[in-house]
Amino acid sequence: MGKVNIIGGAPLLDCEDVAWFRDQPEAARGAAAALGRRIGLGEQRTAELVLAVAELATNITKHAVDGSLLLRVLRNDAVAGVEVVVVDSGPGMADVPESQRDGMSTAGTLGIGLGAVQRLADNFDVHSQPGLGTVQLARFWPRNLRPPMSGEPAVGGITRPISGEQVCGDAWAARIDPSSAMTAAPPSDGHAQLVSRRPEASVGPTGKKRSVPVRAAVAGPGQGVLVMSCDGLGHGPMAALASQAAVQAFRTGTARTPEQVMEQVHRALRGTRGAAVAVARLEPDGRVLFCGIGNITAALVTTTTRANLLSHPGIVGHQMHQLRTYEQHLPSHGALVMHSDGLSDRWTAADLAGLLHHPPAVIAAGLLRQAGTRRDDASAVIAKAAW
Repeated sequence: MGKVNIIGGAPLLDCEDVAWFRDQPEAARGAAAALGRRIGLGEQRTAELVLAVAELATNITKHAVDGSLLLRVLRNDAVAGVEVVVVDSGPGMADVPESQRDGMSTAGTLGIGLGAVQRLADNFDVHSQPGLGTVQLARFWPRNLRPPMSGEPAVGGITRPISGEQVCGDAWAARIDPSSAMTAAPPSDGHAQLVSRRPEASVGPTGKKRSVPVRAAVAGPGQGVLVMSCDGLGHGPMAALASQAAVQAFRTGTARTPEQVMEQVHRALRGTRGAAVAVARLEPDGRVLFCGIGNITAALVTTTTRANLLSHPGIVGHQMHQLRTYEQHLPSHGALVMHSDGLSDRWTAADLAGLLHHPPAVIAAGLLRQAGTRRDDASAVIAKAAW
């Protein structure tokens, strides 16, 4: 078994969104079977995955309002699994535990019920609110080869292509920056010179710390998490090529600060359409460094507050003026939210309050349901204060 990236017990996993299904239970079942075989899930485990997908997809068709099912692949450096995400806009469940009780499968479904889906899955999570809808997540790993995880992934996201397209021009990624002492790094493109100094965040009239620009951003000591959100210009295959180039540069790069990451991604996107990109670095003490170019919305959110992070105009890969990094503090039990302009930015902290104790992927799916539009590619990525 290979090494799993862990922060405070929470792993990071690579994620590949494969296909969305709306009112297509048979197509979802067939795709689940093919996906299980492709990644080596095993015959019995693939059969269990297909059974669960059939129940969830049939429930959508029979009872949900505007329901969709997403199949995707999760990977670490040793094993791959399948994650199923189900999102709908109603009617919602008044009593989730009762809905998961055996024998509660509604008329017209396969009859195994959510309780059986929960038992079949290695991980299962559901958030439901009457009148708003339901988000469900089920995860399937090969039998006897499941990653030794002691917690949910610290970062999770979701992408959805514009209606009529098969590929999404949006993407997200996360990686660990290994633990090391605070040191100055050489400037890569002359945008910023790093020094061993950390400015204090300014304090506003309410006593809350505000985001402040940092001329000399330095990675703090200890292990950090780097998170990127990317929106390739336009949509379709050419936008997807730009976002894929950004993800490749991000995953293979060694940059430690958001500015350095942005410079590496900028070079990688030359010759593509370019993209809007935002990069954040989260550290164990709650410190957040953020650098954004283009129309990516980013905010630090608790159940009662939303603090926006500032991006600047430009197109990564084409026009990128002097970069600016901002420093903020992520509150305990808070989350970093980043999303493309395929979602409206008019959501509030109250819209996410009931979701924040769920896994990041469930939060991202709930936000997509709340604020997403089908007139553009859409993506959201969530990083929780899990350490």
